[in-house]
Amino acid sequence: MSVYINDICINCGACIDECPVEAIVDEDDNPTGEEVYYVYADKCVECVGHHDEPACATACPTEGCITWDEIKESPSHREDVTAEMRSSKANVIN
Repeated sequence: MSVYINDICINCGACIDECPVEAIVDEDDNPTGEEVYYVYADKCVECVGHHDEPACATACPTEGCITWDEIKESPSHREDVTAEMRSSKANVIN
């Protein structure tokens, strides 16, 4: 899981300074080339083990700018979806 910074971000930098794992970069270092702050999902830990909620969201002055999914028990997987179907990333129709 990781946090997501949406388009109401005012680019103040508060989230970058508070991230304990340095998962957030500004628009200059955004690998997508977009002029928005970017969260490396593979680095973001949602502050589990660091804080009660993501530190970036606590520091952010713009309400609702940073969203995240709390870590929950993994859902069970459908038995009829094969590994090949999952790796193709194509839509699976019921």
